[in-house]
Amino acid sequence: MIGFSYICNPSLIPNNNMFFKKIFILIPGIFFAIFNFVDAQIPSGYYDDANGLSGEQLQIALHNIIDNHNSISYSALWTAFSTTDNAGGGVVWDMYAICGFTLGGDQCGTFGSECDCYNREHSFPSSWFNDASPMYTDLFQIVPTDGYVNGIRSNYPYGETNSPSYTSGNGSQLGPCSVVGYSGIVFEPADEYKGDFARNYFYMATRYSDIIANWENNNSNGDAVLNGTSYPAYESWFLDMIMAWHILDPVSQKEIDRNNAVYAIQNNRNPFIDHPEYVGLVWGAGFDSEPVSQATDFSAHNITLTWIDASGGVMPNGYLIRMSDVGFENIVNPSDGISVSDDFWNQNVAYGVETCTFSGLTEGTTYYFKVFGYTGDGSSIDYKIDGTIQQVSIQAN
Repeated sequence: MIGFSYICNPSLIPNNNMFFKKIFILIPGIFFAIFNFVDAQIPSGYYDDANGLSGEQLQIALHNIIDNHNSISYSALWTAFSTTDNAGGGVVWDMYAICGFTLGGDQCGTFGSECDCYNREHSFPSSWFNDASPMYTDLFQIVPTDGYVNGIRSNYPYGETNSPSYTSGNGSQLGPCSVVGYSGIVFEPADEYKGDFARNYFYMATRYSDIIANWENNNSNGDAVLNGTSYPAYESWFLDMIMAWHILDPVSQKEIDRNNAVYAIQNNRNPFIDHPEYVGLVWGAGFDSEPVSQATDFSAHNITLTWIDASGGVMPNGYLIRMSDVGFENIVNPSDGISVSDDFWNQNVAYGVETCTFSGLTEGTTYYFKVFGYTGDGSSIDYKIDGTIQQVSIQAN
């Protein structure tokens, strides 16, 4: 892989954000090249039943392909790491720190600081599914990590933070979430591993799509990530974030090798390593998350309203402009799954138009307006109703 191949000695893996950012400044034109080199050792016909599908139907097909894997014991994970997470020379491939642990020789144990020992990290915290099997020993989400940093991570969600209270040796951080939609404490992995963990979560949502909807209320941190459904499974803030991680940190040779090693043990694979395009096909084509931000600079000129389109993250397909002649409090938030038709009080405007005219108003009457961005349409429409909803009032001339 051009520019993003991983190297065997973990002490040489870049740890700073500039590594992560420069890769995409230098090679923006090879996105498809990156996403088309990962078919080594996929069994012939393994994904045939997924051909031509998208959205939830594709997820269901993938679930049926990777379901009922060979489950191993918790103690057997130590042995499995020797083939799944060997960074070369018997050194542990640790995605939380840089310590050079010896496989089989530096297992926790007790620890008091970083680099004391390594243990078995549930990247998808086990408390979120009540420590139940077979999730508890599923190698696609369990990785060896520094025990101290693992303890710092606890069962907090993955996320991004601008004001960390702790930073590990490889740049992983703990702190309040800076991603729009969540403000709790999160653990942010190093940039070079964000895609790895994102694909762990796409795997978990798919392998356990038949039961993941039941996990939402097991733990408050899990509740912040899980939305109580089998599809899309995750809250929009988290899903949007890991989709971005998946794109910004493409599949590496490390992941391909690990996928093959886990397959040799569990007899199932992570489809999103073998076929990274499945992420977009499952959660892009068949699922529209709500827009990330609201429209801004909402103003009125006579009876013509103008605004600046929402930007960043998931773009809206359009806007619903709602009007009242009583007050802002009389404008009811629209409901997801129920589209609103154009009439005297409501107008739908496509993204990019940035203007809307209400006609037939009574001169001298003050009218009140609110703008709601949305994705999808019909029964799949998803309105942006949280955050600051732009509003304006004007007297008709």
